Amino acid sequence: METDFLVVGSGIAGLTFAIKTAKHFPDKKITVITKASSAENTNTSFAQGGVAGVWDEEKDSFEKHIEDTLIAGDGLCNPRAVEIVVTEGPQRIQEIINYGASFDKDEKGEYDLGREGGHSEFRILHYKDVTGREMERALIEEAKKHPNIEFIQHCYVIELITQHHLGYLVTKATPDITCFGIYVLNHHTKKIEKILSPVTLLATGGCGQVYRTTTNPKVATGDGVAMFYRAKGRIENMEFIQFHPTALFHPGESPSFLISEAVRGQGAILRNKLGEAFMEQYDKRKDLAPRDIVARAIDSEMKKHGTEHVYLDCTHLDKEKFLQHFPNIYEKCLSIGIDVFKQYIPVAPAAHYSCGGIKVDENAKTSIKNLYACGECSSTGLHGANRLASNSLLEAMVFGHRAYADVVRLLEEKQLNKIVEHLYNINVPDWNAEGTSQPKEMILITQSLKELEQIMSDYVGIVRNNIRLERAMRRLDLLFEETENLYKSAKVSPQLCELRNIITTAYLIVKGAQLRKESRGLHYNTDYPNKSSIVQNVIL
Repeated sequence: METDFLVVGSGIAGLTFAIKTAKHFPDKKITVITKASSAENTNTSFAQGGVAGVWDEEKDSFEKHIEDTLIAGDGLCNPRAVEIVVTEGPQRIQEIINYGASFDKDEKGEYDLGREGGHSEFRILHYKDVTGREMERALIEEAKKHPNIEFIQHCYVIELITQHHLGYLVTKATPDITCFGIYVLNHHTKKIEKILSPVTLLATGGCGQVYRTTTNPKVATGDGVAMFYRAKGRIENMEFIQFHPTALFHPGESPSFLISEAVRGQGAILRNKLGEAFMEQYDKRKDLAPRDIVARAIDSEMKKHGTEHVYLDCTHLDKEKFLQHFPNIYEKCLSIGIDVFKQYIPVAPAAHYSCGGIKVDENAKTSIKNLYACGECSSTGLHGANRLASNSLLEAMVFGHRAYADVVRLLEEKQLNKIVEHLYNINVPDWNAEGTSQPKEMILITQSLKELEQIMSDYVGIVRNNIRLERAMRRLDLLFEETENLYKSAKVSPQLCELRNIITTAYLIVKGAQLRKESRGLHYNTDYPNKSSIVQNVIL
């Protein structure tokens, strides 16, 4: 199969690029690959809180939003990336409003702006407590208006096609790695097919399933990061995994249900086992401190009192406003026997967002030619060592747009024609499955996955140290060896590929954590409790 533009992933980042490209190039084909259905199971659709943007210019400003982002990023943000996202963000928000996305308004008809931890002003646009789902809905509806966008659902991307698949290695004489498309496993035909494209965009989302407890959907297995790393691309800052402080504590449920930070923005208070409000002991901003501080504070209180969770107190909040803003949260809690106006909500941190990923420039270009990345799988430099709440949906739209704009530039400079010509002059081989057979025992895959989740949750969580990281790496080495042997002998399956990708992603998180000899943002190592005077990215 051949296509003009290939998009892997159907969240807000991938759809932003696809829609804009389809509009600009009505005679060209845009193919969107997703391993689930296009409108569900993306990290976008699970986003509750909202999208941050400077909307009330009388009270807010770009300078304030930039400063808040830089403070949250703990010295590791790329100032240029922050400026780009903050200043271009409102335009991108207006575009999705034009597509039909709804955001809550007050009785005056003005947008009802929220505030979350780390923000100095009210600037969060939201739709009840399902903002991401509403934005995804609007994008899907807009995409359907363009017949040159083709969705291929229930397909699993196995590998990026690069020179490594063409029978020769990248050497110093030919240093540039080039992407020619992907190998993909079609769930329906059970066959591995190749899709060639002069331009590929990775928008594969996060990697929360590396951990036992996560707010991410089942599909968030770090596929894009792992494939890119195997293709010898540059990855950075994977040690910065953001744990959302307040996931609903309900053992056995996966993914964990998120209690939006916006609830604390409305005045909810965190309390420990004794009913004490404890956040003032950790930060002067109390319950509205940035997520890394709140998550570590909760972790400390849980260890201090020997509990598996703390509590979120909403009993004093205005009932009418709460039901208006958080109807899903109210119904979810009620479904497990918790009336939020009478009882505290049990909450605990859960893996939520990866601040590192595929290193990209300000146009979403990666270190591999003809390959772009945006959304959570990428590292733009916006988040630094810790993501400011509700900046991620904004980043996805801004860099999805910038990737599209760069493709338009390639066409205007006639570089795209050269890429197309080169692509169709090479012979990409079919996937070679010779000598493989069906795995005899699925338990080999499922048990390895359980082991990996346990390793990462126990040793590479909110608080780390050198001994835990060394132990995690030794156990990952064994899992890697066992899984690679299975991969070489067994027929490719989505379960085996996901396990392989999760192990690779876990390795990158642990390796990044080992290389960072300091505590900064989301990475806290008790053996290096202070920040280094040298501010640098960890590139793998």
